[in-house]
Amino acid sequence: MSYKLDSGSERTARRVSIGEAVDRLVRGGVPLRFTAYDGSSAGPPDAKIGMDLRTERGLAYLMTAPGDLGLARAYTSLDLDLTGVHPGDPYDALVLLKDHTKFRVPTPAEALQIVRGLGLSHLRPPPPPPQEHLPRWRRAVEGLRHSMTRDAEVISRHYDVSNRFYELVLGPSMAYTCALYEPVDATLEEAQAAKFDLVCRKLALQPGQRLLDVGCGWGAMVRHAAREYGVRALGVTLSLEQAEWAQAAIEREGLGHLAEVRHLDYREVVETGFDAVSSIGLTEHIGVRNYPAYFAHLRDRLVPGGRLLNHSITRPHNGRQETGAFIDRYVFPDGELIGSGTIISAAQDQGLEVQHSENLRLHYASTLRDWNRNLVEHWDECVAEVGEGTARVWGIYLAGSRVGFERDEVELHQVLATRNHDDGRSGFPMRPDW
Repeated sequence: MSYKLDSGSERTARRVSIGEAVDRLVRGGVPLRFTAYDGSSAGPPDAKIGMDLRTERGLAYLMTAPGDLGLARAYTSLDLDLTGVHPGDPYDALVLLKDHTKFRVPTPAEALQIVRGLGLSHLRPPPPPPQEHLPRWRRAVEGLRHSMTRDAEVISRHYDVSNRFYELVLGPSMAYTCALYEPVDATLEEAQAAKFDLVCRKLALQPGQRLLDVGCGWGAMVRHAAREYGVRALGVTLSLEQAEWAQAAIEREGLGHLAEVRHLDYREVVETGFDAVSSIGLTEHIGVRNYPAYFAHLRDRLVPGGRLLNHSITRPHNGRQETGAFIDRYVFPDGELIGSGTIISAAQDQGLEVQHSENLRLHYASTLRDWNRNLVEHWDECVAEVGEGTARVWGIYLAGSRVGFERDEVELHQVLATRNHDDGRSGFPMRPDW
C-alpha cells in the first residue's frame, strides 16, 4: 500500500533517506543496525540486534505517532521487525534501546526539512492495528471511566483473548500475577504456588473459614486456599472466560464442596462474614479515585478481626501519572497505578489497620522473564491461537514490563490489613507469624 501524494512540495524537497533521518534524530548514533525498505541504513553494520522498517505504512505509523505508540503500531502490523531476538522475548533489544538511545529535538526548520524529505504523504495516519483499543477520549464518550459497564468491556478485551493462549504463556498454574521466587532458582510453577501460600499464611487461613478472592482470574488462589487450607472460598471476576475456566477447574479437582467462582463485579458481592479477603492484581483496574469505596466495600465483607491482603502493581512514587500510550491502547485500557503510600492511606482512611507492607518488585521481573520464556517455547501455537500481531504485543509487553520492574519504574506491593473489633482488638500477633 502506498501513501505517496504527487504534491509539488514533495517534488521540490530534497529527498532524505530513512536511515539519514534516523541518524540525524538520535544523539550519539543508533545502538543497533537499522535498515529500511528504501535501502538505507544506520547504526553499526556488525550489531547483533537490528531493526528493519519494511513498509511505507510502517514509516507512516512512526511519523504520525512518534514514540512508543507508533513503534507499537508498526511492530504489531508486521511493518517493523526486530532481528537478532525472538519476537516472544525482545528483552535484549529493549534494554539496548533504553540504555543507548537518546533522541534529540530538531529545530522547527530541520524537522520540516526531514518531514518533507521523507514525504508529506506519510503524515496521513494509516488505520491502527485491530489490537489497538480506543484512545481515552473516545472511551470517555462511551462511558464513565471505571463504571461497571466500561470496566467489564476493557477487562473482557484483555482477558477474554483465549484461555488456551493463557495456558501456554502462564503455565499450568494459570496465575497472571507476580510469583514468589524462594529460592531464586524456583520454577515458575513453584514460585506461583509459593506466592499463593504466602498470601494464605499472611491471611492466617484455617480450615472452615470463609475467603473472598476479588478479581480472582482463573481461580488459582481460590483453588489453592480450598485445597491446601480447607477454607470455603468464593472468587469473582469480570471475565466470563476466566469464570468458566475456573469453575471447570474447581470441579475437575474435586473442590466443588469448598470453592466457587462467579462471573461478577466485586462491587456486586453482597455476602458478608468473610474471615479473609484477598485481592491479587485487581487494584490496578479500579481507579485511584475509587480506592475509598473499594476499601470500604472489602472492609464491610469482613468479620471483626478479619484480614485483607491487597497485592498490586505500584509506582515508586505517589504522584498521579497516566500509563503510557502502548500499555493503555494495547494492554490495560483504563489501568491506573499509584504508590503504595496512597494505597495504605486509602485503607487506613476506611478504618482498616495496616499491619504489614512488602515490596516484591524483583520477583515480578523474574515472573515476566518466565512468561516470556513460555511464549518463546510455544510461539507457533500462540500465533496459531491469537495471530502474530497479538503474540507480538505480548512479547514486547512482557519484556518491557520486566525492564520496568528491574529499573524500579514500577513495583509490586502486598499490603496486609485487619478490620478490628470495636475495642481495637485485631487478632494480629505482636510480630508477623508467617
